[in-house]
Amino acid sequence: MKNRIQTILVALVIATVSFAFTNIEDGTVEVKVEKSSVTWKGYKVTGSHKGKIALKEGTLTFNEGKLTGGEFVIDMTSIENTDMEGEYKTKLEGHLKSEDFFGVEEYPTALLTFKKVTSTGKNSYEVVGDLTIKEITKPVTFELSVYGNKATANVKIDRTKFDVRYGSTSFFDDLQDKAIYDEFDLITDLEF
Repeated sequence: MKNRIQTILVALVIATVSFAFTNIEDGTVEVKVEKSSVTWKGYKVTGSHKGKIALKEGTLTFNEGKLTGGEFVIDMTSIENTDMEGEYKTKLEGHLKSEDFFGVEEYPTALLTFKKVTSTGKNSYEVVGDLTIKEITKPVTFELSVYGNKATANVKIDRTKFDVRYGSTSFFDDLQDKAIYDEFDLITDLEF
């Protein structure tokens, strides 16, 4: 019995190591949107809120096993809050989808296109991309890691660059504890 458990453990270790160092085929691969997740986190003077937003589609491009490009379409109509329940959850989601924030009725998608990808280590990359929200395109820079068929990144976004000004002290005085910080995070876990 002990030998059998050891054999199973060795097989699991070998499978894990093999999976982690699997060579990625060259070309463009589709991101499995149903197995990937994007979590948003916004900050205000009195705390923070977080939630999810869905990818509509996405691709990553590889050349000689290295990441060289990517493009993602984000479904802005899917903005969901995950740290509240009931009436407050519904109100916050409605407000984020309204003209005060992302105006999802008029702008149902956002787009991120990789413009430059630089290797910074074995599985790490610095990505410079164009992010389009509300038909306004601005550059963003972030770190992305690739392991096997998974990629992770944390993208910090200044919402005011995309005309999302509600509650911003950059545009409004005397907000006091109603102020919402300009930057929010998108934490991505991708599978391809």
